[in-house]
Amino acid sequence: MPQMLWELPFALLIKKCYDFIMFNSISGLLSAKGTEGIYLLSGDIEWDIAMPLNDMQSLAVKSECRILTWLYHREDQMKLFGFSSERRRNTFLELLKVEGIGPKGAVKIMSGISQEDLENALENEDLSRLEAVPGLGKKTAQKMLLSLKGKLVQSGSAQIVSTPYSDLVEALVGMGYDRKLSAQALSKAEADIDPKTPADKKEELLFKEAIVYLSGS
Repeated sequence: MPQMLWELPFALLIKKCYDFIMFNSISGLLSAKGTEGIYLLSGDIEWDIAMPLNDMQSLAVKSECRILTWLYHREDQMKLFGFSSERRRNTFLELLKVEGIGPKGAVKIMSGISQEDLENALENEDLSRLEAVPGLGKKTAQKMLLSLKGKLVQSGSAQIVSTPYSDLVEALVGMGYDRKLSAQALSKAEADIDPKTPADKKEELLFKEAIVYLSGS
């Protein structure tokens, strides 16, 4: 004879409920903040929700708030993750698509860099900025650039590096230099070149001088 839902152990009951519903958000009183998440009192239930530090900073203890959520579950583990906005949750979900990044890793990344800095770094292919995020290695940062460029930025939110010498920037990037630093090096080089230099000669000089700047010599 099949068991009724109310006869099941609590953990199994929650898992079966998850098969039918998804938590989109939870509203309630923020009862406490920890180093890795918050405690949210909603009705008679206090939820333990993992959350990036940058999201927690905008929340005040003893205040009413609405938390966007995502439930991680396996047979032996369930964990609720929370975010201050849909934009932040979408960022988390996109990070999970990158090979080698799990839920805890995504939260750690989002705790170590602001939303705007993350978007700018991805759009400008600024590998050095991503590597500066605590716990984020070069290989994972490279995978993020390949997977996420153009997927997080909202219209007008990221400051894309622009330069009239896009072909030269691409050539420098092809040599292994960072895109943003390449654009900056070309700008510095242009300031040192005589404005009367012929256009065909100018690009050659710009390219050589930019490499000098990028090489640190």
